[in-house]
Amino acid sequence: MTTTPESETLTDVVPTTTGPVRGTVQHGLAVYRGIPYAAPPFGPLRFHAPAPHEPWIEPRACTAYGATVPKPPYRESVSDLLPEPEIPGEDCLNLNVWRPEDPSATGLPVFVWVHGGAFQNGSSAVPVYDGAAFARDGVVAVTINYRLGVDGFAHLPGAVDNRGLLDQIAALEWVRDNIARFGGDPDNVTIAGESAGAMSVTTLTAMPAARGLFRRVIAQSGAGHYALRPETATKVTTALAEELGVEPTTEGLAAVPIPDLLAAHDRLGLRIAGNPDPAQWGEIAANMMIFEPVVDGDTLPGLPYAVLAAGEGADVDLLIGSNDDEHALFLYPVVGGIDEARVRGTLAAFRATPDAYETYVAQTGSDRPGDVMTAALTDWFFRMPAIRLTEARAALGKPSHVYEFGWKTPVMGGVLGACHALEIAFAFDTIDAPGGRGMVGDAPPQALADDMHAAWVAFASTGDPGWPAYGDARRTRRFGGHDDGAVLDDPDRERREVWADR
Repeated sequence: MTTTPESETLTDVVPTTTGPVRGTVQHGLAVYRGIPYAAPPFGPLRFHAPAPHEPWIEPRACTAYGATVPKPPYRESVSDLLPEPEIPGEDCLNLNVWRPEDPSATGLPVFVWVHGGAFQNGSSAVPVYDGAAFARDGVVAVTINYRLGVDGFAHLPGAVDNRGLLDQIAALEWVRDNIARFGGDPDNVTIAGESAGAMSVTTLTAMPAARGLFRRVIAQSGAGHYALRPETATKVTTALAEELGVEPTTEGLAAVPIPDLLAAHDRLGLRIAGNPDPAQWGEIAANMMIFEPVVDGDTLPGLPYAVLAAGEGADVDLLIGSNDDEHALFLYPVVGGIDEARVRGTLAAFRATPDAYETYVAQTGSDRPGDVMTAALTDWFFRMPAIRLTEARAALGKPSHVYEFGWKTPVMGGVLGACHALEIAFAFDTIDAPGGRGMVGDAPPQALADDMHAAWVAFASTGDPGWPAYGDARRTRRFGGHDDGAVLDDPDRERREVWADR
């Protein structure tokens, strides 16, 4: 049974569509953790769309984070930088809510966070995702779990695709049906995410089943360019089954103990990374994510970017951006061993302009091949998809707001720069979160957190983060690093033009 620390008191009971819940009062906020929004996805419900949770009658103590979904650990190179809580239990399709304690606070904007982790890692229990600062500033915050890896995204015969995304939709339906009881306005919902979370929220914008569940999107380091064709996803399922010695069927994989399934999943990822042959692995060879949304023509009608460019989701407000050195998080262990020939080959394979290498040397101020590779992959994987989505919306007459994050962390001697996931603690104003200092260091700038968090609150509240939309001038707001606080016209134009075919 969950106990409450002596320093905390219990909230009043809040009725929900499934049953009453009670959370804790902390620093003038009411916090509810581990509220189930769907049934445990195991046994006969495994590999199915999310099902309604069994109702309960007595108040449920929602005073601690709920179970996390099955997932492998992060790779050793990033495990110390990105905390990965593991909480046992089957009731893993759960969410958390932060709101002002004052029951008269109603009609508040709602911020729903979808965590990242390459569609195979992460959870809502990561301390940096604490929503207290949003609630402090008058926004009801919600963070969610969803199925990952094989359970969430494997393409299986006879099983519905994109189960992890359907989980996210089920969580948003819970928000629609219940958030008013927590002081939120169900008609003023912003969905936000980072990395795979950003890819998720842009993909949700392209999914018919998610239509009408949110008004705004914040996409941090991810856009709608990444999804698998069914034939590619089938190759992953077949290879995983071969790794395990079972049939590539729902029944075959369901019979494998989950720890063995996760271990095989990890081995397969390493095997593909060791030989990323496009002829064998298709789009995975470029982005190295073996589980992604699947373009099944049903739950997801097309590549999200293409669907959005055709006009779907044009009524949704968008705030989107990237970090200056995203790929430093992934390349820092090997960056010193990357030579010029490898970088030039990568640029050519990704269809950069012939003078791309020289452009990056000039723009980065470094002739070290590893630095050029970091900058080029950052642009190809993260920054250009954000720009292309923004351009596509502009062609439809829909403005978007764009940011760049440039503060460089001092940890590990500064080798990470403004790397992937660094901005999250600043957007949440959780730079002091337990376990978070491994990424931001001992003295991160509170003024930057104040600035960025205020912009996120303003956007979730009104759709205006405080600077002009991208437009013809390509206006972009800088957070940290060079030109901190400035709104620049077409920054890094030369680097953008390297990717004319992206």
